[in-house]
This record gives sequence, structure tokens and C-alpha cells, in this order.
Amino acid sequence: MSLEQEFLNELIDAIKHDRLTLPTLPEVALKIRDAANDPEVNSSTLSSVIGQDAALAARIIKVANSPLLRGAVSVDNLQLAITRMGINFVRNLATGLAMEQMFQATHDAVDKRLRQSWEHSLEVASISHVLASHFTKLQPDQATLAGLVHQIGILPILTLAEDNPEILEKEEVLDKIIDRLHGKVGTAIMRAWEFPKELIGVPAGCTNFSRDSGPKADYIDVVTVAKIQSYTEDNNPYPDLDTSQIPAFVKLGLSHEVDVHHVDELAEEVEGAKLAFA
Repeated sequence: MSLEQEFLNELIDAIKHDRLTLPTLPEVALKIRDAANDPEVNSSTLSSVIGQDAALAARIIKVANSPLLRGAVSVDNLQLAITRMGINFVRNLATGLAMEQMFQATHDAVDKRLRQSWEHSLEVASISHVLASHFTKLQPDQATLAGLVHQIGILPILTLAEDNPEILEKEEVLDKIIDRLHGKVGTAIMRAWEFPKELIGVPAGCTNFSRDSGPKADYIDVVTVAKIQSYTEDNNPYPDLDTSQIPAFVKLGLSHEVDVHHVDELAEEVEGAKLAFA
């Protein structure tokens, strides 16, 4: 049996028997989610929780002051930023941004892959935010979170690969394994993290390009379109994909020929979102 098949079998067996070590949501994200879910929460109490992480607090203030939210007056403290964005927006944003710390590793090859994945997730999240804002009645902040978590399944796969140095040297093989299984692993992580039902299917569903769940667009549809549009011609992993046959475009009311990067207003918003979330 080849090394590649051994690794694949080990991974599949670990998934099948619930032996794959799934990552845990960062503690700060758990605290923020618990606080935001309290019916008595207000901007003051939530700011106290977020304020325990100075870097995250600064990033939330940055988003509140970004062109993305079009605030007429600049805010200079966390409580005002939360008031501007709203509890739900801040909960989703903080959860997503806190995950960045998970996309790092001590092994150089793994660290490089994880950072590339996070950058891609930021791009998809930014496009998802804009698509949800303009083409659906879905919550843009929820769409942003969906984009940020859509590749979360690669984390335990690369953790397992880190213990198999030989597999890391075979990038094409590892890529195929990740493409095949990260959606299933991501779904397991989302369930373990008790994410909203409408987001659990994002990791596996966003690359099921023939998926058609009904007449109304959902978050999986948004991330599907965003993922396709996140690639350039030079780095597109789906060069033969016929986007005219993808139901997600139809449900968003978006022509498969329209690229958000080529529509001035939308392109500007995508870039604004990337700067805000980065």
C-alpha cells in the first residue's frame, strides 16, 4: 500500500470512528458568543468581554469605522462600535476574526498552507458579505462568518499530516486528499462548535456546484458563488466548470457572466470588506 493510501485510510478511519482530533473554538470567541446570546446583554457588557482581547477589540473598532458600514462619525471606543454594528453583527464578526489564530502552525509547510487558506477565506468572506448585501435578504454578517469558516476542515487534516512529514512533501497528493475530505471534516467541526443550523452545511455544500435546495438563496449558495468568484483565471482550480449551470447564481439573481471584481461599485465594496476584516 502506498504512503498516500495509508494516510488517506488513516484519515477516513479516524473520521468514521470519531477519532479525528477536532479543533476547539478559541476561548475568546466562546465567551463572546455566550455573552451575546444572553437576552439581557447590552453593548456595555459585551464590550467588557471583548475588551479582554485588546487586538480583537481594536479590529472591531476598525470595522465599525470602515467604509463598509458607512458611519458618518468616527467611533473611538468599543462600546460605540458595538452600538453601531449591533450585537449579532459583533458576535459573528468576533467569532470569525478570532479564528485567525487557529490558522498557524510551527511546521513551515503546514503554516504556509494554513495562512494561504486564511487569506482565501478572507477573500471569500468579503465577497460573501457583498453578495448577501446586494443580492439576498440574508444577513451580511452571517454570510461573512460563513465565508470565514468554509475551509475550517483543513485544520485537523493538516494536523494529522504534520505527523506524517513524507506526505507533506507530496503537495498534489495532499491537495487531493484535502479537496476530497475537508468538507466532511468541516461539517463535523461546525456541529461540534454548535454553529447555527444554516451554516453547518457550508464547508461541504459550497463546492457541490449542482446543489439546488429550493427557490431561495441560502448561505451555502452565497459562499458557492463567492468561492467561484474568488479565483482568477490563473489560479482557478475549476477551469472546466460551466458556471451557467450552477443553481446558486440563479437563486442570487446574478448572471454567471457577472464578476463582482469587474463591477466598480461591488469591487470597491469587496476591497473595503477585505481591508476591514484583515
